[in-house]
Amino acid sequence: MSSNSLRTLDALIQADLVPGDPELVAVAQRFAVGLTAHVVAQLRQEGGAGPLARQYLPTVAELAIQPQERADPIGDAAHAPVSGLVHRYPDRVLLKAVHVCPVYCRFCFRREQVGPEGEMLDRPALDAALAYIAENPGIREVILSGGDPLVMSPGRLAPMVHAIGTLSHVDLLRVHTRVPVVDPSRITAELIAALKSGPTPWLVLHVNHPSELLGAERAIGDLVDAGIPMLSQSVLLAGVNDSVSALEELFRALLKLRIKPYYLHQGDQAQGTGHFRVPIERGQELMQSLRGRVSGMALPTYMLDIPGGFGKVPVGPVYAKREGESWVVQDPQGQDHPVPG
Repeated sequence: MSSNSLRTLDALIQADLVPGDPELVAVAQRFAVGLTAHVVAQLRQEGGAGPLARQYLPTVAELAIQPQERADPIGDAAHAPVSGLVHRYPDRVLLKAVHVCPVYCRFCFRREQVGPEGEMLDRPALDAALAYIAENPGIREVILSGGDPLVMSPGRLAPMVHAIGTLSHVDLLRVHTRVPVVDPSRITAELIAALKSGPTPWLVLHVNHPSELLGAERAIGDLVDAGIPMLSQSVLLAGVNDSVSALEELFRALLKLRIKPYYLHQGDQAQGTGHFRVPIERGQELMQSLRGRVSGMALPTYMLDIPGGFGKVPVGPVYAKREGESWVVQDPQGQDHPVPG
């Protein structure tokens, strides 16, 4: 991590980013805090209050734990055959390569597992994970996640990617990361070469607001120019992007940077995140308002990860319903039209 990063509550207080509120001590003791120098500069420009501050700066609202919230909201543990590996779907596995992040988002669904004490998978754990993948030829895709796998140096990342590439049945390497928008200087020629040292790589960028893309253009351009396709995933967050204007601006900006908007996630039931969650009905309204307003290329799929480990499903608006022998289909303006079935 950069020496200019802020990794403690005291550092955030001394930087005048959060108040010296005693209750914040309890928040920081339970959930990790951390900002990169790049994000700190963005927060200064934002004025310390806004969609970026809401995502990254701890608040006492995180102490409010709702009954339905869980330490493992999407049920990773139920699908972990070996340490660091999640095998929820037949053709792909998620490899939690490292348990640290360059920044700690206040809405993170793995906030109980990640933090400054986290480390890269040790050699025995990585060997066990690779052995499991080798023994299951139905696995075609490995998803590197964590934590954020791109906090690893190219020298540590490349051997892992190469080892995955030796498994002949693995076609794709998908990397989930926030690094290009929170620490873009990490995207170097060496890191890109490491990503390309194994199976065909795809990079999925986690970004929630268009202002996060400012300053990330060079890093994103280098990745795409190197032949690494990019998708995005976003979380629908109250006070951050729960408006048509914010989502439209974000999705248009992503396309301009050659990133296909992929998923818009309904917020998970992680502990202390209730102040971020948007009702599903509101999410459906937002997606319906965007339909016809922006290109289909700009529209992600609105997804819910069913609590308990049952998988992701689309929960977007429904435009067609059966009525007798025909269908009634709604157009982008909200008008119904009968269509033979």
